[in-house]
This record gives sequence, C-alpha cells and structure tokens, in this order.
Amino acid sequence: MREAVIVGAARTPIARENGALKDVPPEELAAVVMKEAVARSGLEKPELIDEVIFGHCLGAVGCLGRMALLKAGLPMEIPAITIDRQCGSGSTALNLAAAHIWAGVGDIYLVGGAESMTRQPYLLEKPLSFQRTPPRWISPRPLSPQEIGDPPMGITAENVAERFNVSREEQDEFAYLSQMKAARAIREGRFKEQIVPLTIPQKKGEPVVFEVDEHPRPNTTVEVLAKLPPVFKKGGTVTAGNSSGINDGAGALLITSREKAEELGLKPLAVVRAFGSAGVDPNIMGMGPVPATRKALARAGLTIEQMDVIELNEAFASQAIACCRELGIDWRDQEKLNPNGGAIALGHPIAATLAILVIKAVYELHRRSGRYALITACCGGGQGVATIIERC
Repeated sequence: MREAVIVGAARTPIARENGALKDVPPEELAAVVMKEAVARSGLEKPELIDEVIFGHCLGAVGCLGRMALLKAGLPMEIPAITIDRQCGSGSTALNLAAAHIWAGVGDIYLVGGAESMTRQPYLLEKPLSFQRTPPRWISPRPLSPQEIGDPPMGITAENVAERFNVSREEQDEFAYLSQMKAARAIREGRFKEQIVPLTIPQKKGEPVVFEVDEHPRPNTTVEVLAKLPPVFKKGGTVTAGNSSGINDGAGALLITSREKAEELGLKPLAVVRAFGSAGVDPNIMGMGPVPATRKALARAGLTIEQMDVIELNEAFASQAIACCRELGIDWRDQEKLNPNGGAIALGHPIAATLAILVIKAVYELHRRSGRYALITACCGGGQGVATIIERC
C-alpha cells in the first residue's frame, strides 16, 4: 500500500472568544495557514495539489475550503470540499486525504480546519405561512434527534461523569495539569515553530502581532478551580474551569504520497499509519475516542503502550478521564498524555482543533525523537475519531 506523508504543517495561535482574532473571519484564518503549510513544505508548484479538504462547522460562507484557497492565492483550478464532523473535522480531512492517497486517487492534498466561534452566525428558524408566533433562534444547532437525546454538550459531560464515576476533584486536577503543561510549553517556546504569527490591524495605533495562544490561565490553582460553580446542572461537577473554551483558530497540513514527496524533493515529517471513526450514544458523546482509538490501533497493528505521544482532545475533563480509563491510559502521565496542554488550557476552536492537535503531535514527536502518536477526539452528536502517525 502507498504511504501518505505529512510534509508541511502550520497553525495560528488560538484566541479566546472576542479575543485577538475577533475581527478575522475563519476563511482568512484558513487562508493564512494554507499558504504557510504549502510554503513550509517546499512545494514550488501549488498547481500540483489535487484537492483541498477542510473542516468547518460554524461559518457564514459556502464551502470555506474553496473560499480560503482562493484568498490564499492558490490556483483556482484546485477543487475543494468542506466537511463537518464537529470536533473531529480537522483530522477527518487528513484521514480522507490519506485514504485517497492509499487508493491512488491523488498524490497531494491540502487539509485542515478553521473556526471562528466568536463570529459564528445566528440561525433563524424559517417561519411558515400560517405561523402566528415569532420565529426562534436556533442555537445551538441540533446534533441528534430529540427522541434519542440531543443534550447540550455540558450535560453530556455530566452524564459521563455520573456513569463513569469521575469525581469533581479528579476533573479539577485534570484541568490544573492541562494549564500547567500549557504554561510550560509556552514558557519553553515549544509552539513557536508550528505557529504562524498574525498581524492584526487596530482601530487606533500600530498593528498587534498575535503569536502566542491566549486562552491559558497559567496562574490558576486547584483551589481556585474548586471554587467555581457547576454551569450545566444544579449539583453537577462540570464547571467552566474543567471544560474546554470557546475559541478561534486554524490549522493546515500538506500531505502527499511518499513517491511524490521523493520526486519533488519534499521532506516527510510523519506518516499516517491508520485512522478510525466510530459512533456512540449522543448522550455520552464524550466517549467517542474509545471505539475510534481501538479501531485505529487494530488497523495499525499497534497497542496503546506503543504510543509515545497521545493528543486526546479535552472537550471536558470528565470525558477525557473516562476515556483514559477505558483505554488504559494514565491520565496523570504528563509526558505522554497531552504533554503540552490540551483544550481546557489552550482552547477548542471546533473544526480546527484536531488539525491543530495533529500539528502539535508532529512537532512533539520530533522534539522528543518519539515514534508513534495518537490523536483522538469526541464529536458532538455522538462520534469519535482517531489517527495514528509515525515520525519520519
């Protein structure tokens, strides 16, 4: 079987809601990282790209992938598709490209994800001709049928905490560790290579260069986290402190067949070894990584113990801990699990997150000379995705 290799990768810093990127549309964020991923790969003829596959969930433009590639100045002959698998969109784009390469459909794909949760549009229910009541805003968007259950994401996290016996103390400890790991990574400059600095014009004064993830709270403590009230359920255990944030950001990767990389003189960074996706009960959607990871490991012929880096998206501390228990991962292992912090600290720009996690995993494998990395996440509506890569 042909090999699919990552030859270029870049991401934006992750911004808070209404933060540094509040005035930047997601298609512009996507355009920046697309252009940079291609440049970093060394690909001199972007017209050789077979297709752009990009994740995006909350936008106001049609087919963000196409809009962004045109904004990036890439050849208009390149086709594009935009996909929505909620939190798993970014890595699903990568997985689809890898499958295309394995099957011989194409050789070069530009993939990733972008999201501006700050700028997500409102949806208004279309009124019927006989309707007398005012139309209502649709927010959040339905992700599963009401008869099955379509609870808010925070309630799914409460459901997981109850069903899998994850305590408030454990959730707060997990959140604290995420913040400390992110603070260490930023302090040591671990993200500098992967981030594209953005110059943001200001209404007054000089433009501001945005180059550091702004969501982390490095000064938090377990005691501070313990004082936060539950936000989704009276008497619950899920708080703003042990949940992921509402964020803006983008990430992109260039992936090619190994043969094409050698032909063009491109340096592979990592090989996509396997991926898996799975469905779970939407009421406990946070458990999606468990069956997805098991599928990916089985397809790769590997075990969880062989993973040097595990990027398990921290939608909520409760589901991350529960998934770790089910998969045999020590969630307190600060060197293997989310070694540079996760979404609780760094943020979770929905469709961009998994592209960003893949990028983080690639760079971390090279930093520590590791071999394998697992990137996995739950997805709203009750799904899970997982990807296994190997350092080149």
